[in-house]
Amino acid sequence: MSAATITATPAATDAHIPLRNHFRHTGALIRRNLLWIRQDPESMFDAVLFPVIFTLLFVYVFGGSIGKSLGGGQEAYVQYVIPGLLAMMGMNMSQGVGTGFNTDFNSGVMDRFRSLPIGRGSVLIAKIVVELMRMLAACVILMIVAVLVGFDITSWIGMLGAVGLATVFGSALMWVFITLGVTMKSAQSVQAMGFLVMMPLQFGSSIFAPTDSMPGWLQNFTEYNPLSSLADAARGMMVGGPVAHGLWVTLAWSVGLTAVMAPVAIHKFRTKN
Repeated sequence: MSAATITATPAATDAHIPLRNHFRHTGALIRRNLLWIRQDPESMFDAVLFPVIFTLLFVYVFGGSIGKSLGGGQEAYVQYVIPGLLAMMGMNMSQGVGTGFNTDFNSGVMDRFRSLPIGRGSVLIAKIVVELMRMLAACVILMIVAVLVGFDITSWIGMLGAVGLATVFGSALMWVFITLGVTMKSAQSVQAMGFLVMMPLQFGSSIFAPTDSMPGWLQNFTEYNPLSSLADAARGMMVGGPVAHGLWVTLAWSVGLTAVMAPVAIHKFRTKN
């Protein structure tokens, strides 16, 4: 986006901007964010390396022992853990939108945006769209690595459905991380808080291992953990098994998180100095 495209004037409110201009501004900001990634390819390291590292780590370190508990070996664990890792990608990649917003605020980029006659909603939507693109890239890399380690895709439609469900849940989580990004003082603080939130949810779920052997109190936690529902639904879609309960619970969590956190994130974004 250049000064020739949009001249610097006091920032306009979303209500005073035609819908067509909203789309144009959002498209320009998406292009700006993609160009930034092109100039800083290291920002894609998480999308590229997380799927590879987590897949190899869990398959080759834990695959043999956990696979035996599943009635097989490493091959059985591959079929179990890959849908869970797909669910985890939605959560891990959504954190990037929070750190990105925080960096933009601290670097003064948001002050520049606020001086332009663009809707502030366009800034939010553009950032979310680009993070969803990064999330889909991570999912593609995960499935490529999964096939290389022996994952058997029994249903391509089911795989696409699982990716779509992980994307829906990840987009809902983005509102949480946007809120963290605009309220916390540094990107490191956003990452630290995200780590504290993600670790209990990831390991206190059915992503990496069945929950049957967990203590009773932890099993109760996993039953209400949205990542367990997402992992179970993805597993059912991709390798067979129950889908309906996990699907509806995940969608309910996604709608609930969006309904609660989106207004909070938008308010914090509009009022942040």
